[in-house]
Amino acid sequence: MVIEASTREKPSFAVIDAIVHKHNVEAGAVIPVLQEIQETYGYVPPVAIQRIAENMNVPASEVFGIVTFYAQFRLQPLGKNLIKVCHGTACHLCGTETVAERLSQVTGAREGETSQDGMFTVERVACLGCCSLAPCIMVNGETYGRLTPEAIDKIVNEIRKKEAKEIPAPVG
Repeated sequence: MVIEASTREKPSFAVIDAIVHKHNVEAGAVIPVLQEIQETYGYVPPVAIQRIAENMNVPASEVFGIVTFYAQFRLQPLGKNLIKVCHGTACHLCGTETVAERLSQVTGAREGETSQDGMFTVERVACLGCCSLAPCIMVNGETYGRLTPEAIDKIVNEIRKKEAKEIPAPVG
């Protein structure tokens, strides 16, 4: 059960407890519990860390250590649009730093962050495997290549226009 960002609910002790108990409350099950919590909420809410620790009789610092050690876990929800910025060798040589800087300016999110409006999460990745398109980014699974700062403006503006069209007009 994945809760979409637009309908994301507040973390529930009942849901967290059910997930923990499903995994037999064994200390070795912390990672599968965290994976299911993240699958449910889209991230690992801070309240879940404490609740998991209480239910599994392990220190909260240990659970937090696992969440922060493994790159698969997030402590904040993703934005509506996930942008992965390639920092592989080819992209680096072709100017990914200027592309990343412009992306930060137009979205309001630096790499590793989500914009305040919840519209964009920007992630730094080692390689997207599109070296012939360097520098490149991936937006919600779609690859954009041979980018310039001006191309970033166009891509982000198109996303904003698309989002504006999806918002229903108020009735009244």
